[in-house]
Amino acid sequence: MKQIVQFSIAFGIFILTTIRVSAQSQEEIMPPVLPEFSAIIKTGKISLDWISGFRDIKEIGVQRSLDSVINFSTIGYANKDTRGTYQDNKPLPGTNYYRLLVVFNNGRFFYSKTILAQTDSSFRADMKLQYADIKDAARGLRSKEQENREPDRVVWHPSNYIYTTADGNVNIRLPEAPKKHYNIKFYETNGAFIFDIEKVKSSFLILEKAIFLHAGWFNFELFEDGKLKEKWNFFIPLNYKM
Repeated sequence: MKQIVQFSIAFGIFILTTIRVSAQSQEEIMPPVLPEFSAIIKTGKISLDWISGFRDIKEIGVQRSLDSVINFSTIGYANKDTRGTYQDNKPLPGTNYYRLLVVFNNGRFFYSKTILAQTDSSFRADMKLQYADIKDAARGLRSKEQENREPDRVVWHPSNYIYTTADGNVNIRLPEAPKKHYNIKFYETNGAFIFDIEKVKSSFLILEKAIFLHAGWFNFELFEDGKLKEKWNFFIPLNYKM
């Protein structure tokens, strides 16, 4: 009887130890999750913010991708504070996805969840800029000679497809983009080529103002299935309207 009791106690200790080790192993296998992680488009830049609280961190790499699945590349390293922040000053044309690569001192590492940069809700990004909104700023960026040549009545209207909004960003709205092939080329006013979007994949797209490097007028050519659909321009203001 005594042997049975001793065996039962030993077996119980073994079970508890096994459960504890199993739980610890599972804890090591399961990657930690950041409680909060956001990427907000602000004034042409994208601000990342998160809360971690992890200890013994060696480095936190910020990675970016256009498709959220592959082609992630490290664009910089963030601080290791509990409240982590990073600012992407040169976001890519199109949608920007982000994730964090957290490396610990013991060599372990994990990737955070992938998030899509969202427009700052504090800006009235839905308001399309008309000529009345930009005429003073547009004149201020022109030389005296250009101002003298400007007619009294300027007939200009924003494109229905590519236009700037009150946050200063460039909006591309092509409802049939998933069905058709749209290609867009952007130019300086002197005709210098800036960049192009070989294929617009989504019906709505936002290009951050920082991509164009300066305020002022820009030209574009919109092609639909290889044919020129629209050749027009837009204006990026120096200051933002709230």
